[in-house]
Amino acid sequence: MKRIDFWFDPVSPFAYLAFERLPQALEGLSHEVRYRPVLFAGLLAHWGQKGPAEIEPKRQWTFRHVQWLAHEQGCPIEVPAEHPYNPLPLLRLALACGPNRRVVEAVLHHAWRGGGASATDPARLAALAAELAPARDPAGEDVKRELRAATEEAVARGVFGVPTFELGGRLFWGLDALPMLRAALAGDGWFDGPAWAAAGAPRPGVVRG
Repeated sequence: MKRIDFWFDPVSPFAYLAFERLPQALEGLSHEVRYRPVLFAGLLAHWGQKGPAEIEPKRQWTFRHVQWLAHEQGCPIEVPAEHPYNPLPLLRLALACGPNRRVVEAVLHHAWRGGGASATDPARLAALAAELAPARDPAGEDVKRELRAATEEAVARGVFGVPTFELGGRLFWGLDALPMLRAALAGDGWFDGPAWAAAGAPRPGVVRG
């Protein structure tokens, strides 16, 4: 059985949609999923990128696209009252619980099936924590250190966005990478030849100052 690491941040609607689609996308293939909470803002800071919501035309397109994808996927989605929001309480809660599929589903549904309410509303967060009953204190220093370490590990492995799926050292970024991930998991011969490495090889090109 092969393991897939699912790097995610509940601030991302694409992470939510990918989570919902994953069982169907990989149906019939032997695998296990390890859920890896990571701070998307930390990835952006490391790689020197802006988030989609920080560029107004891109923000508009992102949420129109997300609504269409949810419609096409038949998946309910309700954008939280504020976005982007601070996902740290949800990330830390997931880690404190031990992020299995049930926990991650509850965290993602809190953000994206919350009736449009604020994802950081203290009362809602308290209710979610009571429901999940974390084994550790989400505000504890050990959990905070673990999240920082996970984000640093993700960066070291080349993760630059969420959702990212890692299979056998290869990274597959985004909701639209799920068919490619399935092919790799199923043993598609393309991944055994030179094409993967050749496609990602450095090339000369213009470098902005």
